[in-house]
Formats: sequence, structure tokens, C-alpha cells
Amino acid sequence: MNATAGNQTIPNTYSLEAFRPHNLLEQHRLETFKDWPFPASSSCSIAKMAEAGFYWTGTEREKDTATCFVCFKTLDGWESHDNPWEEHGKHAPQCEFVKLGCPEKDLTVIQFVELVGSVMKAKMAKKTREFKDSFAKAAEVKLDEFKRNRK
Repeated sequence: MNATAGNQTIPNTYSLEAFRPHNLLEQHRLETFKDWPFPASSSCSIAKMAEAGFYWTGTEREKDTATCFVCFKTLDGWESHDNPWEEHGKHAPQCEFVKLGCPEKDLTVIQFVELVGSVMKAKMAKKTREFKDSFAKAAEVKLDEFKRNRK
């Protein structure tokens, strides 16, 4: 389905689904929690984890692992009485989401757009580092191969 804005047709690639792979929306973070060990009544419930910026990155063996969508801080060893906002702030005080100190529903559009920008900037920096490292390793292998062939 396409939407229209004025005289322009906006393809559905601009829908909120575009945010899903980045866990930018609380509703998408909620959906990641497949095997969270704590009940909805606990301080460390799925809803409270997602509200505090976390998405599930656990495994079958490590069910209580979650990562922040903004600062990418991964925490495990959660207890049912832990407060996700407090733990997030304690372990990642530099996180832009923690600094805002409010759930997604209370963010202004400008705050949300700035968060999205910082997430995308961090992801681009990570991909750039990975590419640079991969390129350097490949160049090193080729140089070694060149040196061997010259002997």
C-alpha cells in the first residue's frame, strides 16, 4: 500500500517497518523477546525492558541477555527485581536514550529523530571499521602472497 502526501505518492518502504531491523521502535523491541525468563508482573518484565531501550539478544542458554538500541550496551545476569532504566543508566550513562530519561511515548519528534540519527551514525561507524579491518587483512594477505612469489 502506498500513501500520498500532497501530489506525491510515498512508497510503503517509508512505513514504520523500515525501523524493524534496527529495533528503533518500542513495539519492535517488544517482539524480539522470545524467551525472557521473567513474568510480566516483575520489575524486569519484557514491557519494561523494551521501554528502557532494550531488545532481546539472548540465546537458549543465556535467556536474560538484552542490548540497547541506541548505545548497543549488552547486559545479562538480570534479576526479576532489577529496574531496567536504573541498570541501563548505571552501565551506560553515556547513552543518549538514558540521558533523555523517558520512554519512547514521551519523546518529542525532534528527540526521536536525533536518536535515530545517532543510531544510524553509530551503525555506519561500526560498518566502516569492519570494512577497514577486512580490507587491511585482505591487503596483508595479498602482500604476503606477493612477497612469497618474489622469492
